[in-house]
Amino acid sequence: MTWQEGIATLIRLMKRVLSMASQVRIPENIAVHDLQGELLLLNSATGVSVSLDPMGTRMWQLIQEHHALHKVLDTLLHEYGVTETQCEQDLLGFVAQMLEDGFVETVAEETS
Repeated sequence: MTWQEGIATLIRLMKRVLSMASQVRIPENIAVHDLQGELLLLNSATGVSVSLDPMGTRMWQLIQEHHALHKVLDTLLHEYGVTETQCEQDLLGFVAQMLEDGFVETVAEETS
């Protein structure tokens, strides 16, 4: 198995573990720089950086605000003209990639 196949397998597994009931948070070691409406993220623990396009930037902002993926999804559906299925797939894919790179971490679900 190549490393690319391994990463693809890992992302598929993370998507299975993630659901709209999941909650995520941004670790303290993440530096965020706004570059004219798009974000540059740096994980100071790993040295990994990523540049987010406008949609990724909006998802990031909503994750910071809500933590609960179902709330992020609801807001995205309200703001963008996409189907719920497509939006959910895109959001879970984004969060899975952010988990893999250490930019977010899952947290226990709130019971309230």
